[in-house]
Amino acid sequence: MDKYDMIISAERQFAREVTLGVIVSRPPSVWHYIIPGMFIFDFLRRSIAIREYTRHFLFPRQLALEAAQHLLSGYDSASVDARIETGIENWLQSLSLHSRNLAEAQRETVLLLVDHYRRLLDVPGDSYPDLIQNAYRSGQKFQEHLQELTEAEKKVDKAVIEKTGENEKLIEKLKLEAQQVEMRRNKILEQVF
Repeated sequence: MDKYDMIISAERQFAREVTLGVIVSRPPSVWHYIIPGMFIFDFLRRSIAIREYTRHFLFPRQLALEAAQHLLSGYDSASVDARIETGIENWLQSLSLHSRNLAEAQRETVLLLVDHYRRLLDVPGDSYPDLIQNAYRSGQKFQEHLQELTEAEKKVDKAVIEKTGENEKLIEKLKLEAQQVEMRRNKILEQVF
């Protein structure tokens, strides 16, 4: 498996774990106990939620990973930046979420990921944890990256709320996702360093 596939596979697994953590943290409704076979609907709901979250979670990461590959291959940074901006714009418009603040917050997140992936692609390693360890060399440096990324993702969440309006369910969902992301990242940090 090449580095690109290792990284995407790890990010996909991360997204699944976050989604399952969010779903499990919500208590089951009364209907789960009253209606026979409700577990089938629950299973289907979980499957759809996992696919949706994974798709949304992976888009900026794939964009960043491709940009990192292009930069390491010698592409001009201005053309890579333009590609990132166009990708973000098109993606947000397809979700009917386009706003200047959200596009800028997403761009900041993608650029942090580009730097992260460039590091990973530029070091030897036979597994995703090996790549992280070889790229950062210390838990402190990796933790600093994770903190920067978390702050950028908070800006994205804030911009999403600004664009969609104050929605109690959305705010709760974003909060649960952020908690799960933090837990999963801390787990990776502990495993690698």
